[in-house]
Amino acid sequence: MRKTLRLGIMGGTFDPIHFGHLVTAEEALVQFNLDKVVFMPTGRPVRKTHRYVSSPEDRYLMTVIATAANPDFEVSRIEIDRPGATYTVDTMLQLREIHGPRAELFFISGADAVREILTWKDAARFAELCTFIAATRPGFDSALEPFEAVGDAAVAPRVEAMEVPALAISSSDIRARVAARRPIRYLLPEAVAAYIEKNGLYREPVA
Repeated sequence: MRKTLRLGIMGGTFDPIHFGHLVTAEEALVQFNLDKVVFMPTGRPVRKTHRYVSSPEDRYLMTVIATAANPDFEVSRIEIDRPGATYTVDTMLQLREIHGPRAELFFISGADAVREILTWKDAARFAELCTFIAATRPGFDSALEPFEAVGDAAVAPRVEAMEVPALAISSSDIRARVAARRPIRYLLPEAVAAYIEKNGLYREPVA
């Protein structure tokens, strides 16, 4: 009988992708015995209207460049190619259709973002579809308080904590550094930094 697929899903704008994302994905892969991690760049994020977001293609290509050397990482175009606003619950339902009811889906996110995720569209359905892997900085596990059921769900969401040392790196800081002509070396893969430079991304100050 075929082994049950254990699939990690790492969603985000990846504007740009950096070592914090990559270390988190690799840690989840090993700690939770995942078969692979799929990076899922958002297409048209509905919650980023407060700032300019780079084009879906730029963010997709940077993610491909950053993950190309790891055979356990994949990058999906599901959300990039979907017309209209991007809702992650729709992506999870599509992945469930693709991989079948036996596949175990693990949604990887920062611990502080998990609570926000559970306020998103159809949060109760989202929570039924997957286990959340909540990444925290070392020593911050205690901040991950128990989760209660959301919406009309009968049980609380399944959330597993995972310590990741590189979480202090942020995309917003990288964008600000590029705009201020400050160094970004060692915060993200060199090939991604070269893509940013070649395509003139983040040169104007943004929020």
